[in-house]
Amino acid sequence: MEKPSPAFFDRMIAEAGVPAGSLLYVGDRLDNNVRPAQNSGIATAVIRRGPWGYILSDPAIDQQCLFHLDSLAELPALVRRHNDSATSL
Repeated sequence: MEKPSPAFFDRMIAEAGVPAGSLLYVGDRLDNNVRPAQNSGIATAVIRRGPWGYILSDPAIDQQCLFHLDSLAELPALVRRHNDSATSL
């Protein structure tokens, strides 16, 4: 199985052993990994890199992403802030 097959994401959820909504999938292709992850109920982040990060555009998918990244280095702080704000509610 491989992306964008729903079986790939189902297996990922099963292997993680947690609800799909507890996972965060970081992808660089809206069509091949971000949208299928969202369809599986997984939270997503998109990293803009390479030509596909700029060629592909889909506002409906983009708006559902928790984070929009230019670098993976940004991710730890964003996740920490997101988790802290969810805990304080």
